[in-house]
Amino acid sequence: MGVSRSGYYKWLNRRGTKPNYLKTREALEELIKDIHSHHSTYGYRSIAQNIRNKYGWIISDNLCHKVCKSLNLRSKARKTYKKAGEESIRYPNIVKGNFNPTRPFEIVVSDTTMIYNRGKVYDWTFYVDTFNNEIVASDVKPTKHGCGIQNHFTAYKKFLEEKIKRGYKDLETIVHTDQGTVYSSVAFNKLHKDYTIKRSMSRAGTPTDNPIIESLNGWIKEELYIDFKIYSADNIDIAINDYIKYYNTQRLAYSLKYKTPIQYKTELGFQ
Repeated sequence: MGVSRSGYYKWLNRRGTKPNYLKTREALEELIKDIHSHHSTYGYRSIAQNIRNKYGWIISDNLCHKVCKSLNLRSKARKTYKKAGEESIRYPNIVKGNFNPTRPFEIVVSDTTMIYNRGKVYDWTFYVDTFNNEIVASDVKPTKHGCGIQNHFTAYKKFLEEKIKRGYKDLETIVHTDQGTVYSSVAFNKLHKDYTIKRSMSRAGTPTDNPIIESLNGWIKEELYIDFKIYSADNIDIAINDYIKYYNTQRLAYSLKYKTPIQYKTELGFQ
């Protein structure tokens, strides 16, 4: 057969045993399945980065993608988009897609989403700092279809307090939202008269004018339901606060070069 004597005996000695590359592949599969079982909303890039961080493995995103494909593992999160609408009448869209802040609390976005918990529906209003995609303030209350005044006011006051606490009171902050009833109200916009706030609004029915929070909104809800079982939590306030802590301090973000929001801003010397 044209095989050398030494080659034959090497084959004879290793016959019946798995080659090292196959053992490594199987170990990698187990790591990927373990991460997917706890965070089934993660894509292959996030899974690969978590493996690099937690286990010190040197693997490429492409290899992780191939293994996920062979295991038939896919992220359970999905995204949708809508056609652009008309410009806001009360506050124009001054951001116009330029979400490239140079410091924290330069551009902050907000939205309200519904959360289901133990047969009840809640409105969760939260504020995201686009500098590092950190959730800086939020409030959750029984639903009023996104128009709960107390819910919006409490979340906004927490955001303004956080702005002062971190030393950005005298620096201008653009707050970008949709054209919701409360966001457009006079009473709501009177709350920030002493906080150097400048308002900006998306065009009507145009979530793509506020892409950061719209994207996060979908991923966050997927994680809350699939990975954190928010629908069965005993106390929704505690559950939301625990998730925010996880999101800000543990969840690796691809847009932040696989760093957490807190880690990203801290390494740049910001509060």
